[in-house]
Amino acid sequence: MKATGVVRQVDELGRLVLPVELRKTKGIEKGTPVEFFVDDDSIVLKRYEIACRFTGSAEDLLEYKGHKVSKQAIRELAKLLESSEE
Repeated sequence: MKATGVVRQVDELGRLVLPVELRKTKGIEKGTPVEFFVDDDSIVLKRYEIACRFTGSAEDLLEYKGHKVSKQAIRELAKLLESSEE
């Protein structure tokens, strides 16, 4: 994990403000859903993905390295790989 040097205080309602620099570099805009993860004593925030990164489909999803991928995209990628090896 990489330190940013930014420290924020939690307000009386339990809110934190994400620094604009982090929001810009991570593509988090107003209305972006964010998912929370807990790892020992750390809280990790991640942009929530509800659909396949490649097809945009929300059906038949598998998770690969923290990303949602549809079975359709996997099939298409496999075909692409096969054709590139010929």
